[in-house]
Amino acid sequence: MQVTFLGTGGAVPTTRRNTSALMVRREGERLLFDCGEGTQRQMMRFGTGFSVSHVFLSHLHGDHVLGLPGLCQTLDFNDREEALAIHTPPGTKSAVENLVGVTGARPGYPIRVHEVQPGGIALREEEYEVRAFETDHRTRSVGYALVEDDRKGRFDRERAEELGVPAGPLFSELHEGNAVELDDGTVVDPEQVVGPPRPGRKIVYTGDTRPTGATVEAADDADLLVHEASFGEDRSERAGKTGHSTARQAADLATRADAKRLALTHVSSRYAGESDRLAAEAREVFDDAFLPDDGDGIEIPYPDG
Repeated sequence: MQVTFLGTGGAVPTTRRNTSALMVRREGERLLFDCGEGTQRQMMRFGTGFSVSHVFLSHLHGDHVLGLPGLCQTLDFNDREEALAIHTPPGTKSAVENLVGVTGARPGYPIRVHEVQPGGIALREEEYEVRAFETDHRTRSVGYALVEDDRKGRFDRERAEELGVPAGPLFSELHEGNAVELDDGTVVDPEQVVGPPRPGRKIVYTGDTRPTGATVEAADDADLLVHEASFGEDRSERAGKTGHSTARQAADLATRADAKRLALTHVSSRYAGESDRLAAEAREVFDDAFLPDDGDGIEIPYPDG
């Protein structure tokens, strides 16, 4: 699973930081979180490809959605046929539909807009789900947690052979959780040769928000927490008034959630040229905090390697 930071800036883009967008590639599938102005160009620039299956919008402020009409149009020009699913906060479906059709021309492929509920499941797939959680901004807003299912425990081949299980189909049966009977009538249970389930991976994306307890809960033991950090501590009062967080507040939340890594995004343009100070403020609280640049990509390994 790979995360690419397509846009790490705040409401006003700079020459170094575009508006909000995050691409997650998992087992060949591409999930896009927010779609600020210019996102499609960032996708070309950083080689993520356009085969997005789902778009998750945290809220409808322009710096998070104004790239959507252009992206949808480009997908149409590329002769897309498969449906595109757009997930959006409660009460915003009609606004998203109007945004997609702002030019008066509807794409030739289906676009399905789904409203999500905080605390609910936005998307359920065979091996993972995307959960929506409540955030605290100046408008209807949600964050998202991509949570993989637990994986099978490790199969102990040596132990299985000690118990007389021949290599082959019976190994698979045991790994699938089924007991098997040997030729001599001995029954081998999966618990004898299969270890405990192993956790999958978790990525949490907040969008714009003040620090919240719901985020702490959603980000519990996350492999990566992507939290907005619009301001430094010098502007903590403004952060609170405008529904944003400081880098230090994001770091404190990551500590409370016991997250493994913290990526700081949505950096205000007022910190152009001095964004490193935000990362430094965060690392005073949380060692594994970093401030990615546009185009940076990181791999998310399984917890046990």
